[in-house]
Amino acid sequence: MTVPVALEGRLGAAMAGAAAEVEAMLDRLLPQGEDAQSRLYRAMRYAALGGGKRIRAFLVLETAALFNVARLCALRVAAAVEMLHAYSLVHDDLPAMDDDDLRRGKPSCHRAFDEATAILAGDALQALAFEVLAEPDTHSDPAVRCTLVATLGQAAGARGMAGGQMIDLLAENAPLTEHEVTRLQMLKTGRLITWCCEAGAILGKAPPQQRQALAHYGRDLGLAFQIADDILDETGTREQIGKTPRKDAAAGKATLVSLMGLSRAEAHMRFLADQATIHLLTFEDKADLLRDLVSYVITRRA
Repeated sequence: MTVPVALEGRLGAAMAGAAAEVEAMLDRLLPQGEDAQSRLYRAMRYAALGGGKRIRAFLVLETAALFNVARLCALRVAAAVEMLHAYSLVHDDLPAMDDDDLRRGKPSCHRAFDEATAILAGDALQALAFEVLAEPDTHSDPAVRCTLVATLGQAAGARGMAGGQMIDLLAENAPLTEHEVTRLQMLKTGRLITWCCEAGAILGKAPPQQRQALAHYGRDLGLAFQIADDILDETGTREQIGKTPRKDAAAGKATLVSLMGLSRAEAHMRFLADQATIHLLTFEDKADLLRDLVSYVITRRA
């Protein structure tokens, strides 16, 4: 897991193609118009369109492809998770949360608009994500749609992403141990990434063992992703990472990098990456792009 994956290669082409498809689906699904809510529509589109590598969406699309899920169905789920992710970033950047003026190399939503509009845009993006999942076009089987809605709610709620953000806020006043930081990261970042990997199996009505294998892949990938993010935050520049670097250190928040040291954190990240690839053995060469993604995640420089 030490060889970087060039994004201009096989993975790069696949991710670029997937990002373009997801962007088109988001453009189609996000509201627009010149009625009384037009400012809200613009803020939603500002937050959700034209940014990021769409890694979460890519995970949905690639895991769905393992089970020959119709592309349109997978794209709708991929767009839904990007809406939910965008909502989390809008709220995360607010002054009451992480207070960041920059996101994906441009002003945060509350800076481009205002705090109240940003809060409403995040709320509306979250609501729209669940609306899209619940619609018949996402899957013909109501049980599949209900499972997608219920599991995403769990991943995003108090026992998932929102709970992790709460722990993160409390960490400013109470130093955390390595175990506590790992739990924080599993909730704040890992649960949504894990859901993206499970979503393809849910769409494809996969056997429990295969769904579990993908969930375990997502769990280890999510933790490795967060360590890589913390390493970039520690060593990268504002221009490289598209947001303000070293924010956690300035706020006195512990990360696995600050607790373990850079070299030990990197070793742990690579261990997690190796574990993630082991969970893909059952899918043989059909999961090669998912393996490539693991290597990219831990070697990226932006």
